[in-house]
Amino acid sequence: MKRIEAMRAVHDRLSQPRVAVVTIMGAVAAELQSIGHRPNFFYLQHAMGLASSLGLGLALARPELTVIVFDGDGSILMNLGGLTTLARYAPKNLVHVVFDNESLLSVGGFPTATSTGSDIAAMAAGAGVPRTSTVRDLASFTSAFDAALAARELTTLVAEVEAVGPAAFVTDLSLLENRYQFQRHLRSLAP
Repeated sequence: MKRIEAMRAVHDRLSQPRVAVVTIMGAVAAELQSIGHRPNFFYLQHAMGLASSLGLGLALARPELTVIVFDGDGSILMNLGGLTTLARYAPKNLVHVVFDNESLLSVGGFPTATSTGSDIAAMAAGAGVPRTSTVRDLASFTSAFDAALAARELTTLVAEVEAVGPAAFVTDLSLLENRYQFQRHLRSLAP
């Protein structure tokens, strides 16, 4: 399965008004923007490893929203302690998707620990995240993603994807404008 296909398959769910989406930098951000940017998408640049932490803060501050974090294996491996913090607070409105391509694709393709057997879903479960699973194909991803949204329980969904990405890992959206646009969108959704 390709990451862009997975995001394309659930893009309509991301575009709902009471959904906030946080992505990591690089390929995930570039591919999501190429599918279709929305004002409720925040591309977290220059903070590798912290998408899940930002998503947690947002989910706790705005429990009436559904928060979806698109993360990567290299990113979450840089912040494994974040999994224990997610589990500690366990917001029911947070779905944490980790695209595992077994590499740091956006910064040269170096292998990550998942290429030698580390299991992110097992780490999340061990940290106390109540719902975890790993999927390997598009139909399973879409089904698990929809189940996570319906469950209203903290979920870490690991999607094993191919180590391929866009030709360039940049977006044509001003990062500063994205920050303000996202804030304006959140303010427009009064709690």
